[in-house]
Amino acid sequence: QVQLVESGGGLVQPGGSLRLSCAASGSIVSIMSAAWYRQAPGKQRELVASITSGGSTNYADSVKGRFTIARDNAKNMVYLQMNSLKPEDTAVYYCNAEVRDGTLYLDNYWGQGTQVTVAS
Repeated sequence: QVQLVESGGGLVQPGGSLRLSCAASGSIVSIMSAAWYRQAPGKQRELVASITSGGSTNYADSVKGRFTIARDNAKNMVYLQMNSLKPEDTAVYYCNAEVRDGTLYLDNYWGQGTQVTVAS
């Protein structure tokens, strides 16, 4: 089966940058659409950024101009480049992707999440 694993989270000062990675493992033909969500304590999970199979991207207003989502099918990876980080970006970040596996089965998968803490 397909699994998604996020990495790259950690503690960063306001104004700093982090790049989150989402590695898809298993028998994978391609990552189709993908997205990053985040969830802060006591709050609902929110969509941060998404990318379609055609490469079109969309961002939450709160991160537009600061975050960039990218997909690399050759490496079976999804990335979220986060710049100019703010304390309000603190959350657990989750990778979500639509993946076509080795049997050409298309399904949606979630990673386990990675903690991002922005604080001085």
